[in-house]
Amino acid sequence: MNARSRPKAESRRADLPLKLIAYQIYERDFAPIRPARRERKWMDDADQKAPYRCLPLVMANQYGWEILSTHHFRATWNGASKPDGIYIEDLCGDGVLHRGSHFGEGVLTFQVPFIFKTPEGWKLMVRGPMNNPKDGIVALDGIVETDWAHATFTMNWRFTRACTVEFALREPVCHFFPIQRGALEHFRGEYQMLASGSEFDRRFRNWSNSRNQFIQALNEGEPRAVAQRWQKDYFQTAKDKKSLVYPFADQRTINIPVAIDGEHITTE
Repeated sequence: MNARSRPKAESRRADLPLKLIAYQIYERDFAPIRPARRERKWMDDADQKAPYRCLPLVMANQYGWEILSTHHFRATWNGASKPDGIYIEDLCGDGVLHRGSHFGEGVLTFQVPFIFKTPEGWKLMVRGPMNNPKDGIVALDGIVETDWAHATFTMNWRFTRACTVEFALREPVCHFFPIQRGALEHFRGEYQMLASGSEFDRRFRNWSNSRNQFIQALNEGEPRAVAQRWQKDYFQTAKDKKSLVYPFADQRTINIPVAIDGEHITTE
């Protein structure tokens, strides 16, 4: 290969998608994985669905993939610190119910039936569904080094008080996305004054003045502002910068559960 052809070959390799593999360990132990959804019930129920106007929030909702619960169940914590302080009642569902109390201290543990593999230098941020609070319990965050680890990980939620919580069939219980090792270490934070008269300063002042004028007009009931309801500058600027998450491609050859129809897992 001559020197001139190398940049094109390297460019082609750089354009190839990175592969994130979920290795299913046992034939009958499965959980659906889907691209994270935009919608949230509390956002749907809000007046005029106003939270959807916040593009950073909506983008975060969709940033990554979700693992769904294969069972509808209730979990009750009595406030005790030992593992047997949590009682689980299975209401419906097919397959293995990997929900229990392993660590104690009011921590509800979900066993993830996959070993994830990422390319070298990439790991997974693992957390609860974005912007989707659940009364009485909170998801715990973790970073898993999936480029070298050969073990499963658990998804853990901690009760915030002694109470009963309910997880529905197909409710997201885990949200994950890849992050690059060492990226954080490349950054150095610093404070600076916004330089008066600079292009960045000019653009900020124009935006700030426009926003203040619009809010004032909205508060005063100015018809055009009321009809417009909200400014869409950020949406219009960022509309071509939204991330796109693809479904997991099925490369399995064994007869295993692949989807859920109603309340039951179906097989090919």
